[in-house]
Order: sequence, then structure tokens, then C-alpha cells
Amino acid sequence: MTSPGSDLALSTRDLRKSYGRRVALAGLDLSVPTGVVYGFLGPNGAGKTTTMRLLTGLLHPDSGAIELLGRPFARGDRQRLFEVGALIESPSFYPYLNGRQNLRALAATGAPVPPKRIDELLELVGLRERAKDKVSGYSLGMKQRLGIAAALLSDPKLLLLDEPANGLDPAGIVAMRETLRHLASIGKTVFVSSHLLAEVQLMADVVGIIAAGKLVREGTLDDLLNTQQVVRVRVAPASTAAAQAALAAIAPSTVNAADDGDDVWLSVHTEPNRAADVNRTLAESGIYASGLESGSDLEALFLELTGGGAPIAGSEGTFQGITSAGGGAAA
Repeated sequence: MTSPGSDLALSTRDLRKSYGRRVALAGLDLSVPTGVVYGFLGPNGAGKTTTMRLLTGLLHPDSGAIELLGRPFARGDRQRLFEVGALIESPSFYPYLNGRQNLRALAATGAPVPPKRIDELLELVGLRERAKDKVSGYSLGMKQRLGIAAALLSDPKLLLLDEPANGLDPAGIVAMRETLRHLASIGKTVFVSSHLLAEVQLMADVVGIIAAGKLVREGTLDDLLNTQQVVRVRVAPASTAAAQAALAAIAPSTVNAADDGDDVWLSVHTEPNRAADVNRTLAESGIYASGLESGSDLEALFLELTGGGAPIAGSEGTFQGITSAGGGAAA
């Protein structure tokens, strides 16, 4: 584990959690540097939401260790959460209070918050003009923005966000991205669980990808993409073995998940500019591709590492809540 003075804002070691016989986390190791936007990715059921709940004390691990801001985090350590802001799944608020009143109610549950802080945050998330409106009249995107404001109430050093772009329109997503990048630029650490791979690629400095409750790849985005040199080709399931045999002359290939229960994708580990060679080799073997993609992007890496599973959020339960200013939750 890390120690005081470490350059890691968050780390987990051999983190394990099961629900009865179902294993959610099977020894998760994360290393999140200070002052970055960290993109946390995984397919449906990989353990993302369980991880977020463990990091905020909403659940307790069966075994393993967590460190937040260089110090161990364990059961009952609520004071530690005064330095952590979190938005876990869809935010819930008091519907008949307005936006400002909801933030005041949340602020009262944790560390002291200067009154001007609430107005600053309403301005930051673009809700200043709607601050006196009841939350019952807010759209999903507005509630999400209010949730981000709530997570920032105590001016945390570490921000944990589960699907922060949920319900936002394109302009709202861009504004959210710029806000999170700004927070990282002033030394805060932003840990973002998301299914929007393209958005994570634009926003994150470091990425961690999990599958079946374990970390399968972690590193800076640049390093991960530089190693991801693939051509992806779609073929009929009956042709998979023959296609792999034919493509062996070019490079090894990995079979990804079936596409809509029909064709399968093969990831050929070669330079993207050899897409034509891949297509020609298959055609010469009497195999005709129904799709061909090339390039070095996060989606291709994700599909290769997770077997093609879609990165869908919220698969591990239905708890809805907001944790902010030291762990308070709005009902």
C-alpha cells in the first residue's frame, strides 16, 4: 500500500467483495495519481458501482485495503470523507425544496461550508438562474448538475463521480468535461466511472479498465493508446477459425464478442495502415468481411480487453444517493 506523502490520491489492493455466491470484485488493484482525471471503465457487471460504493463507505469490503489521500480508509472513518466528494449513481434530492435549499441541507450534514460556496457552485454548474426553483421541476440533466455541485460542497481534494454526464445534453457534457479538467489542473483528483468511451478519451489523463472484478489494464491514456495498434474485422462465426488461421501470416488476432448475436469481431494486432492487407488476406482465403475498422482508440482497446462487452453503468444494484461534504446523503 501507499504511505503518507504518497503521490497517489487513491489506491486499492486485493479488494474483494461478493454478494452471496456472486463475486463482484476478485482482487482489485487501482493506483490513482494525484491531480489527474482518472477514467474508470468496465463492461456491464464488471464491478464499477461496487467499487464506487466501497470507496465512499456505502459498502464494506470482504477483504483487501483502500487508501484515500495517502491514508488507510476503513469502516467508521467518516471524518476522512470530509476531504472526498462523491456522486454515486442518480442523485436524489428533496423534491419540494429548491436547488439552493437542497445544497444547504446537504452542507449541514458534514464539514462547515461557507454560505458563499453554495452560490459559487450553482454558478459553476450553470444553475444560478434556477436556484430558487423546486427540484421537482428539474430535468434529469439539471439534477445531475446539482449532484456535481453537491459533491463539491466541501471543496474536496478527491472527487468520485459515477456517470457524471448522465442526462446532460451535448453542451452540458462539454461544460462538465471542462469543469473536471479545470479541477484537475488546480491539483484535485477526479475519479470518473463512465460508459462514454469517447468522452473519457477526451477528458482522462489516466485510465483503468476492469473486467470480472479485476483490473485488466491501467496507465496514462497516451501510453495505452500507443500500444493499441489493431485492425478490427467482422466475420461470420463459422469463418472465425479459418479467418484466424489466414490472418496468422500478418499478426495474431483476438476474438471479441458476437455482434448482436450474429457476426464476431477479430482484433488483428498490427499497424492500422495494414487494414487493406487484412481484407485482402481474408478475401484470398474465400472469407469476406462484413466490417473493417482500424486505428488506435480507447474503444478498440476496451473491446479487446473485455471481450467486447458494452461499458454499461449501474449494473450492480439500484441504490440511488449522493455523498458529499463528508458522506451526507439526500433522501
